[in-house]
Amino acid sequence: MRTADITRNTNETRVRVAINLDGTGRQTINTGVPFLDHMLDQIARHGLIDLDIHCDGDTHIDDHHTVEDVGITLGQAFAAAVGDKAGLRRYGHSYVPLDEALSRVVIDFSGRPGLYYHIPFTRSHIGRFDVDLAREFFQGFVNHALVTVHIDNLRGENSHHQCETVFKAFGRALRMATELDPRNAGVVPSTKGVL
Repeated sequence: MRTADITRNTNETRVRVAINLDGTGRQTINTGVPFLDHMLDQIARHGLIDLDIHCDGDTHIDDHHTVEDVGITLGQAFAAAVGDKAGLRRYGHSYVPLDEALSRVVIDFSGRPGLYYHIPFTRSHIGRFDVDLAREFFQGFVNHALVTVHIDNLRGENSHHQCETVFKAFGRALRMATELDPRNAGVVPSTKGVL
C-alpha cells in the first residue's frame, strides 16, 4: 500500500498527517480551522485519498501557521507515499464547476516545486478564513511534495465557490497523477529515468 504517516512539530504547530493514496476517501480531519477542514475533506472525497490529519496550532494568533504547516506536512506525506514514482501516471488535471465558479488544476509530480496560482477572489474572507491562506497551503504543499501545480479559477463570483472548486479540482488532479499506470508498471515516467 502507498501510505505515509508524517509528524511535524514546531514552536507554532504540531501536525500529524497519515495518507493512503489507494483509499476510498475516508477522512478524519481536525486542524482547528473549520474552513480548512472543509477544504481538506474535498481533497479526500474527490481524490479517493484516505486522510487522517490533526493539528494543534497557535490559532489564538491567527490561522496562518496552521494552514501553511498542514500544507507542508501533507506535501511531505505525498512525497513519502509516491516513493520513487515508478509506475505513476505523473500528470493529473481537472476542471470542476460549482454553480457560477469554474476552476482548473494541473499537477506534475516532476520533482521540481513550482506553484502558478491565479485565483481572483471576490472578497478577502470566507467566514473567518483569510483567502490569502489558500495560497500558503498550496505553496507549502508544492515545496515539500516536489510537484509543479497550476491553479486557475477561470470564473466565479462567490469566494466560497471559487475556493471549493479549486480544492475539489486539486483532489481529482491528485487522484489522476498518483494512479498507477498498468501500461508503465515499474517504470519511472521520465526520459531521465528519475523524478
